[in-house]
Amino acid sequence: MSNTSTRPTAAPATYESRHKASLVDAERHLLACYRYIELNPARAGMVEHPADYPWSSYRANAYGEAESIVTAHPRFIALAKTAEAGRQAYRESFRVDLSAELLHQIRTAASFAVPLGNDLSKELVERALRWTTGRATRGRPPVRKQRCQ
Repeated sequence: MSNTSTRPTAAPATYESRHKASLVDAERHLLACYRYIELNPARAGMVEHPADYPWSSYRANAYGEAESIVTAHPRFIALAKTAEAGRQAYRESFRVDLSAELLHQIRTAASFAVPLGNDLSKELVERALRWTTGRATRGRPPVRKQRCQ
């Protein structure tokens, strides 16, 4: 009699957590988010360069390789007058690391599903959605003590 289980193996960890998303102020942060995402495999030590990661959009954005699921954002297209000049500008942007502050802002926005942008863009989102975008405190609100008179 075999002691091996016939149960299916557990799903990989990447499928076990919920998807997190946040609105991005395209004018100021979209291209930084592109770089953040495309640099993640290199930052994690999985590859030397973003182009080396097989599931990256880097090759489509930086070299124009055809990829059916990658659509250029208007902000990306506006990098330069020609597509090749835009791709060159995009490749050049990878020569400079993202600042620690920007990394923190992107990670915070993604982790807490809050918009990534300046105060004005967040205010516009709040007004349009009639929804507060800040981070909420966890738990029940504190009980207010009433003063005796």
